[in-house]
Amino acid sequence: MRVFLQAIVAQLLLNPYIYWRGRQALPKKPGYQWPFAALFILELAIYFTGYLFHDELPDKIMIPILYICGTWYIASIYVTLALLCLELIRLSDKLLKWYPQAIYLNLETIKRTLFVLITIGVTVLMFHANHTVTHPSVKHVYIDIPKKVPGRDSLKIVLMSDLHIGEMIGKEMVQKYVRLSNEQQPDLVLLAGDIMDYESRFAEQAHIEDDLRQLKSTLGTYIVNGNHEYRANRIAKRRWLQKTGGTLLIDSLVAPDSSFYLVGRDDYINKKRKTLQAIVKGIDHSKPLIVLDHQPNSFAEMTMNGVDLGLHGHTHNGQIWPYPLVMKLVFECPYGYYRKGNTQFYVSSGIGIAGPPYRVGTASELVVLHVRFGG
Repeated sequence: MRVFLQAIVAQLLLNPYIYWRGRQALPKKPGYQWPFAALFILELAIYFTGYLFHDELPDKIMIPILYICGTWYIASIYVTLALLCLELIRLSDKLLKWYPQAIYLNLETIKRTLFVLITIGVTVLMFHANHTVTHPSVKHVYIDIPKKVPGRDSLKIVLMSDLHIGEMIGKEMVQKYVRLSNEQQPDLVLLAGDIMDYESRFAEQAHIEDDLRQLKSTLGTYIVNGNHEYRANRIAKRRWLQKTGGTLLIDSLVAPDSSFYLVGRDDYINKKRKTLQAIVKGIDHSKPLIVLDHQPNSFAEMTMNGVDLGLHGHTHNGQIWPYPLVMKLVFECPYGYYRKGNTQFYVSSGIGIAGPPYRVGTASELVVLHVRFGG
């Protein structure tokens, strides 16, 4: 449903503008104009079919509709940005009269050439954006925690956030994530929330819990809720997460091998979640304290409570440019390594996606944290 709400921007604002400029660029012959108009009418029909009948249509029809509408929405953003750049150039000529005479003499040809170049450019961009999602990168991050731990001088953590298992991220992609994680030979695997997208049935029907049970590490897999675990089928999602072979931490504290503490917080969307102070009350602060919390909203609270390392997801780093610029206005640190006082943080851009399977200017990442103690 979110894809349709996003795509309505394209239907009401971007599509009319793109159609208007595209129609001007194409030859006036019906053989060009009619197919171009038919393309927009077809997309509009697909959009409203999905929007009006999404509860009635089976998944095998709805998933392609979501894919088509999401792809059109993302592509329309970049076509519009390209056209707006051309509008600025055209406006500058109206003010400064700097075009050489050759441009005026060949204006129609130039329009058509630019139309073709924008179409090719955005098509290539979309293929690359999808490739970024289907081939997640491995990001290595090195952390020094100045606390000596008897019997352990390092810890290798695989951090995955925002898998968003659903219509777009299915069994094949999760199997790829698991293989990628196991190749790192981690001591600990942490899943930082938003494991599912919206409905739980996609993960349940494909038995993706069997795939997540294949995650290998010496100290186990630990999971926290994200905001999407609170959307639709909340109880079913919790039951499913408990079948994945990992330990679901909800405002709780564990010591995976007695050398350090791990806190898993309930998502920030739950305004009744326990305070961090209550969770860590009475612990031995000479041991490292790692906190897994989906949303990066509690940096000050973590710093005040002696957390050594905070691990987060949620932001997707905006996923689609220019949204990363917006994330910088919303979050203290929307992506990457950050330090506040004596507490270090890492905010992942996520390994999956929300909505259409595209990333532009951001990465789908599996994070490998090489933590060194006593450094």
